[in-house]
Amino acid sequence: METTAKNNGRIVAIVVMFFIYAMIAFVTNLAAPIGTIWGYQFEGNSVLGMMGNMMNFLAYLFMGIPAGNMLMRIGYKKTALWALAIGIIGLFVQFLSGIIGTETVVTTFSSTGADGSPATFPITLNFFIYLLGAFICGFCVCMLNTVVCPMLNLLGGGGNRGNQLLQFGGALNSLSGTMTPLFVGVLIGVLSKQTQIDAVNPLLFIGMGIFGVAFIILNFVTIPEPNLNPDGKKVKYSHSPWNFRHTVLGVIGIFFYVGIEIGIPGTLNFYLADQGVNGAGVQGQASAIAGAIVAVYWLFMLIGRTLSGFISGSVSSRTQLIAVSTTAIILIILAIFIPKTTTFPVPDILYEGGAQVPVSAFLLILCGLCTSIMWGGIFNLAVEGLGKYTAQASGIFMMMVVGGGVMPLIQNAIAKASGYMTSYWLVVAMLGYLLYYGLVGSKNVNTDIPVEEEEELDPRNL
Repeated sequence: METTAKNNGRIVAIVVMFFIYAMIAFVTNLAAPIGTIWGYQFEGNSVLGMMGNMMNFLAYLFMGIPAGNMLMRIGYKKTALWALAIGIIGLFVQFLSGIIGTETVVTTFSSTGADGSPATFPITLNFFIYLLGAFICGFCVCMLNTVVCPMLNLLGGGGNRGNQLLQFGGALNSLSGTMTPLFVGVLIGVLSKQTQIDAVNPLLFIGMGIFGVAFIILNFVTIPEPNLNPDGKKVKYSHSPWNFRHTVLGVIGIFFYVGIEIGIPGTLNFYLADQGVNGAGVQGQASAIAGAIVAVYWLFMLIGRTLSGFISGSVSSRTQLIAVSTTAIILIILAIFIPKTTTFPVPDILYEGGAQVPVSAFLLILCGLCTSIMWGGIFNLAVEGLGKYTAQASGIFMMMVVGGGVMPLIQNAIAKASGYMTSYWLVVAMLGYLLYYGLVGSKNVNTDIPVEEEEELDPRNL
């Protein structure tokens, strides 16, 4: 009877973690498509358009390690509850940006007008309010990620089984990520300078409602607390995750990976929206088509993670990481060299109107099959053999997710200076590092460090 109850509790915990994983993608994937609204108002300035995405991921840099410490002080459940409450606040602030300060000019920036001549454009207060909301939402998803990844790895027992749960949870994450840009594109419709962020209010309200319901449900669910320190005091061990080479290299890998995952579809979204789509009628309509095309990228991530979930019990994370890194490098190099004049028709299920998009866009969205398994695979490899240091490592990993804000921003700066396709060489370089990590860097060479709870603590750190 006790074993049955324990198994049922484990299943409930897994379901809750899957649900939270899906909500992470919803909040994160709002930033890039909403950024097309701002980018269009700023004369197609994709760097300013990506600032919301940057703020979202910048929060990881500040919250990653504190979130890991929260796991040890207040546990997984309370950390998740705090995250959900913060998420509601962040979405509400983004909603306020559609009604407050829309006419108040705070500063201006210089750019190029539609006719190619130098021009000055105003930046209103509501843009900064939106960035604040995106930053607050970043705290939310950082904390949720810190909870979900180590918990699913733990519930699966680590190793291949731990990666298997991470991939199945990631599949739901991708499903949510697929729907978000698609819904945003439909809500925006024909993009113009008159389009405001309040166009996506329905999604913001839905997000706040879901977070509220999740907060209530989570209060009644029992979550395992393997790292909780009952007296609430911070405990320092004689070593740390930084003493493990494969963990340090994995942390760098996560920084690059999130930059890859966000940079590929985010830059593609701007590319399609800014350039227009052949046969789309007016250029503004390209925003809806771009949203639909980018949604397919997240759909491929859903497919890839689902397939990986089925094979991860027998195929190692290392083997999968090597295979997909190599494939993604090939796909992106092909996308860079194929002329944008080589196009294919957009399926009617995505857009009825005979629109044509470059073949390079199709190759880029195919990369979703490759990036799909990278997060879970890198995390699984980097925490293998860490034992009690896993919670701290999770916090460090979340801090480095800031790469999802930094690297796409750099990529869009390159795109603005040298062209969209040229900017994807940065993605190729980052994929090259992940290939190195899979081949060499993921091996644990610090097996001499004790990681069991029975290890005596360093009295100087108590």
